[in-house]
Amino acid sequence: MIKSLKATGHQLANPAFQLTVLSREEADSQHLPRFHAKLRGAGLFPLTPVAPAVLQINVGKMCNQVCKHCHVDAGPDRKEIMTRATMQLCLHALAQSNIPTVDLTGGAPEMNPDFRWFVEQISQLGRQVLVRCNLTIIVANKKYHDLPEFFKKHGVEVVSSLPFYSAAKTDSQRGDGVFEDSIKALKMLNAVGYGQEGSGLVLNLVYNPAGAFLPGSQKGLQDQFKKVLLKDHGLVFNELFAITNLPVSRYLDYLIESGNYAGYMDKLVNAFNPVAAAGVMCRTTISVGWDGGLYDCDFNQMLDLYVASPVQHIRHFDAAALSRRAIVVNQHCYGCTAGAGSSCGGATV
Repeated sequence: MIKSLKATGHQLANPAFQLTVLSREEADSQHLPRFHAKLRGAGLFPLTPVAPAVLQINVGKMCNQVCKHCHVDAGPDRKEIMTRATMQLCLHALAQSNIPTVDLTGGAPEMNPDFRWFVEQISQLGRQVLVRCNLTIIVANKKYHDLPEFFKKHGVEVVSSLPFYSAAKTDSQRGDGVFEDSIKALKMLNAVGYGQEGSGLVLNLVYNPAGAFLPGSQKGLQDQFKKVLLKDHGLVFNELFAITNLPVSRYLDYLIESGNYAGYMDKLVNAFNPVAAAGVMCRTTISVGWDGGLYDCDFNQMLDLYVASPVQHIRHFDAAALSRRAIVVNQHCYGCTAGAGSSCGGATV
């Protein structure tokens, strides 16, 4: 199991990959991995997509932070960066589709040298742009200080990582001084209108658990964050997304090294929720890697689990063909289907 989660490379001979593209009748005659069996019991195997609502694009793995739970294994030393030529292919695919939202992620997406150009081009296509910002990038260097104004100009929805409303918990997960810099960045975003009632400028926060446990009630956490951040720092925001940590990359390493892997997987399996499974984000999302490869979600992207379709690169984008695929799943998918569910937009239930 651990070996399969750490595997890299596009291996069509991988049994777990092949199993996802079997018909229901063929699957019934074979021994299914546990997650596949759970889906079958819920009447959801094979898991299939609905009309795509989000094109999520990873524009590079370079980041100014090295977070302990990062499933991308992002950091300052990563060289994988999406080129403008690949961005052009993404724009061409968007122009041919009705996908309304583009979700830009990384790494720190703002570190891609063509980031601003890309946002401008997407905006010109009339699509909503969402940027996953780690906050500290805004104050890291003078060349990023105007990002709040840039985001405002293009009506960008900002989704910002903030593990907790205290320095100790935030810094333990993301590095020393991150909480202080994050508060500075949030104040800069608030100053141009983000999170302010009636501004139309959306600022959402993301909470990830700091240990081997599931997030608590998203509504309860949101109420706590809003109360403390307003009282202690005068900060406001729109919504908080509680996202479960998936056993991938650095978080998987943490689970193994701390001896929590088996226990954490048991928690996820025991908390499987068929309602959450029906609403997983991979059903409405197409994920694009920094090199243009296509995946069902950002997590599958980090595991090199390409879409189960003849269309596996953005240059060949075909919405109709992709709609006929079966979604590639494996044991890490329990993270998105546990409890209230988890997605890039928080709980699914």
